[in-house]
Amino acid sequence: MTNPRLLRAALPFLTLAFVLTATFYVQPRTMSYFGLNLMLQYAVPIALATIAQMFIITVNDLDLSIGPFVGLVGVIAATVLNSNPVLGASALMACVLAYGVVGALIHVRNLPSIVVTLGLSFVWLGIAVMMLPSPGGKAPAVLKAIMTVQTPYVPFPILAAVAIGLVVHLALMTTSFGVVARGAGGNPKALDRAGWSMLGTKVVMYMLAGLFGLLAGLALLGLTTSADAHVADRYTLYSIAGVILGGGEFIGGRINPIGAVAGALTLALAGAFLIFLRISPDWQIGAQGAVLIIVLALRALAGSREKSS
Repeated sequence: MTNPRLLRAALPFLTLAFVLTATFYVQPRTMSYFGLNLMLQYAVPIALATIAQMFIITVNDLDLSIGPFVGLVGVIAATVLNSNPVLGASALMACVLAYGVVGALIHVRNLPSIVVTLGLSFVWLGIAVMMLPSPGGKAPAVLKAIMTVQTPYVPFPILAAVAIGLVVHLALMTTSFGVVARGAGGNPKALDRAGWSMLGTKVVMYMLAGLFGLLAGLALLGLTTSADAHVADRYTLYSIAGVILGGGEFIGGRINPIGAVAGALTLALAGAFLIFLRISPDWQIGAQGAVLIIVLALRALAGSREKSS
């Protein structure tokens, strides 16, 4: 009999394998270096945005502003960073610090993160639109070079996604800070009694989310080569779905960095798969939502079997 706990842990990777197999079946030409590179070219920014969301979910909060934030980063990098690198870098760092301030505000005032970050999403989008009312700007050459690098044997997006997952896994699962961070979501009262600062932990986790959101915006700009304030609007939903597909939960500090990256890869592949099926873009979000619901149902089934065994 299959171990329910093992099945639950393997579900993100089984889902990824299923979507990849289905894609190969529908379009056999994708079973190549070029095909995988083309399908997964946007996997890196999605994976980075997903990890950013995962940091917030780890402390039992939810970020509804990560998509517009990624778009704002791209606008700043494509305009200010090109004309004045020092000012542009300072503006980007200020955005990361702003994330930390928001985390502190949410904790100190005991505000619902959903409401605060929803309002923040309009702030990020408004600033981006004021800076760049229509698509334009230019990606720095170094970003284009990094995001279009051709690695031998295995496409760069796969290697980068795996590296992101492993680095974050080691940081959150094998270090003392990782234990504290996950404890902030799992048992904050015990953490507070042990002398750890919940405020400090939340500020750091929010700033990490801002840092990975910044990396996602830079990676996306390196692929698109020009900026658009609305280019990453869907990334908010992608990031939440990626964390949940990867085995994360909204409460309890239960996260899986490698699973979250697998969830991001699944979403990137699902988009290509739906295109091969000639499904209208208007229906693609709904189809991806259906995939998420199916995975959640399977996870719930595995969880119930685990409790009964």
